[in-house]
Amino acid sequence: MTDNSLRSVTVERTGTGHFTATNARGGTIAFGTGSHPHGDTEFTPVELLLAAIGGCTAADVDIATSRHAEPTRFSVAVTGNKVSDELGNRLTDLAVTFSVTFSDVEGADRARAILPRAVRTSHDRLCTVSRTVEIGTPVTAQVEGS
Repeated sequence: MTDNSLRSVTVERTGTGHFTATNARGGTIAFGTGSHPHGDTEFTPVELLLAAIGGCTAADVDIATSRHAEPTRFSVAVTGNKVSDELGNRLTDLAVTFSVTFSDVEGADRARAILPRAVRTSHDRLCTVSRTVEIGTPVTAQVEGS
C-alpha cells in the first residue's frame, strides 16, 4: 500500500460521552453516545456509520446522474436494525433507498435511465464504505505502548 492509500481520523474525548473526530485536512464532526439525560442531537457512532454508507453511495450516484441533469430531489434513506446476540452488538438488514427526481429538462431522461445502474455500480464496486462493511474487513484494536 502506498502512503496515498492511508485514510485516518483522530477521535478526542470532549466530555463524558462526547467526542470530536478530526480528519487529516482539519475538518471536524462532533458526536456522542446519544444518552444525555436531557437529550442531545449529536449523531451516535452507529448513525455516523449509516450516514457514511449513504453519503458514500450518494456521492457516486450524484456524480453519475447530475452530469446529465440537476436533480430536483435527491434523498437517501439508510436503515438498519441494531441487535445484540451471540455475535455481539451489530447492525442487520442494512438498506439504502434512493429517492431522486429530475424535472423535465434536457438530460433528465438520460439521468433517470442511468439512476438504477449508478446505484448498482456504487453498491457493487465503487462505495468504499459499503464495500468494506459487506466484505467484512477485520478491525484491530490496541492500546498504544502495549
